[in-house]
Amino acid sequence: MALAPSPATLVGAGRLVAESLSDRLATRLVAMIDTGQLKPGDRLPTEAQLSATHGVSRSVVREAVHRIKSRGLLLSRQGSGVFVAAQPEHKALQFDPAVLGSVTNLLQVLEVRRVMEGEIAALAAERATKAQIAALRRALQAIDAASARGEDGVAEDLAFHLAIAEASGNPQFSQLLGFLGQYLRDGMRITRANEARRADFMEAVRHEHHAVVDAIAARDARAARRAANLHMDRGQLRLEHGGVITRQRAAPRGRSHPKPTEKHE
Repeated sequence: MALAPSPATLVGAGRLVAESLSDRLATRLVAMIDTGQLKPGDRLPTEAQLSATHGVSRSVVREAVHRIKSRGLLLSRQGSGVFVAAQPEHKALQFDPAVLGSVTNLLQVLEVRRVMEGEIAALAAERATKAQIAALRRALQAIDAASARGEDGVAEDLAFHLAIAEASGNPQFSQLLGFLGQYLRDGMRITRANEARRADFMEAVRHEHHAVVDAIAARDARAARRAANLHMDRGQLRLEHGGVITRQRAAPRGRSHPKPTEKHE
């Protein structure tokens, strides 16, 4: 099945390209390895075969195979071809480096974050110590201070969300969010640059952050989950309203999306 090219996406806050054909072919081949369609020791089809099967040029195939080799999933045997490598029993968590250059993949990483944030905030409401709640308040002040200095506040924003993860009492969340940080920075830089263009966006973000912390401080897990999820959803809406991304899904029938500047009480 041929791989159709993704439409290019241009964002004013930073130059990112849409997912390339080599990215998409690499993802498809990795999925075949992960699901066992290609097993350790199996010989990969030749460049010509992969080119014909997937409807892409041989240069696209070479780039995709190179990406997968760099992750240790394939190995070359001189004169014999390329083979699926034996996989360790315990794999280290990693994403394809192509995530850093693709708008499509960055949005996928943000979806992963969206799944986590609400539950992390709910646990923080149940478990945060007084010292951790005070640290959350200081993190909010640091974001405001960065904005006042004319900085993008990305580092401070990430530190705020890491502080919530730490307050959850589960160190695995801190490690996972810390890992995701390397993939989130570009997306957060674009998000915050988009928000900085409008005072109402900036005020909405500030209100949403405070709503999360207030719910955690009140020991209200349900409200903390709701506030964190609302913050993530409205962040995407602001990107759509700012023209950075296109709408990802239609609103459910009978309901409309909240305006990006609407406050949640």
